[in-house]
Amino acid sequence: MSAKHPIIAVTGSSGAGTTTVKTTFEWIFRRENIKAAIVEGDAFHRYDRAEMREKMAEAGRAGNEHFSHFGPYSNLFGELEGLFRSYGETGRGKSRVYVHDEQEAALHGTPPGTFTPWKDVGEGSDLLFYEGLHGAVQTEEHDVARHADLLVGVVPTINLEWIQKLHRDKAKRGSTEAVVDTILRRMPDYVNYICPQFSRTHINFQRVPTVDTSNPFIAKDIPLADESFLIVRFANPKGIDFRYLLTMVHDSFMSRPNTIVIPGGKLPLAMQLILTPLILKLLDNKKRAY
Repeated sequence: MSAKHPIIAVTGSSGAGTTTVKTTFEWIFRRENIKAAIVEGDAFHRYDRAEMREKMAEAGRAGNEHFSHFGPYSNLFGELEGLFRSYGETGRGKSRVYVHDEQEAALHGTPPGTFTPWKDVGEGSDLLFYEGLHGAVQTEEHDVARHADLLVGVVPTINLEWIQKLHRDKAKRGSTEAVVDTILRRMPDYVNYICPQFSRTHINFQRVPTVDTSNPFIAKDIPLADESFLIVRFANPKGIDFRYLLTMVHDSFMSRPNTIVIPGGKLPLAMQLILTPLILKLLDNKKRAY
């Protein structure tokens, strides 16, 4: 953690909705004229797309059916921790970009499924913003979480997460069965490396549908935002103006002393009301540190 060079990390698994949260943060950064060094978690995968296929095949032949992007063996936790540590100390660090598709390939001049070269990031930035799988990860060798000043978890209920993933990935993987195989392969790492992060976050946003999702594998539609509630849990509610939030976000209520429940369609509004003061506080602390 660093007052001079704050770090915000949004963590959540594939299909959880972290991209929506990232978009809201970017909107706040533009509105408040904040220069953020933005880093995507995919940059810290150990293998490119072709290499990952080979490693998965090798693992399968060796009897390991659970080799996934969620675990430490397929990620560069040391480099991610190094970025967080370096940025906190100097306001700079090293990162790269994982190129997902042809549009990004045209932008970066690198084929889809590969990485751009490592480069220095952060020069002249107000803060570092990370969005990905492992912003609050801890292992015996590495502790990424301790370097972040604001940790945000994005956690739909598991059935909703699977529905979102099924609808998003079927076009890429070809069938429901292929996506289910991916879910099953990732499950041990999900339990051991993704779930524990949400006990280290400062705020969790958890979307809970109010329609039947009991069998996610046959769901024809993703539940709409208006068919959901959003559970917002604060690890430390001290300083959070719940009375103000309840007034500004209609139809919200408190379910516990550190938890507010809001209509799912009010997610962007609620995030702006909750996160903007916290971001501005980090920047105020940054000014005071100088």
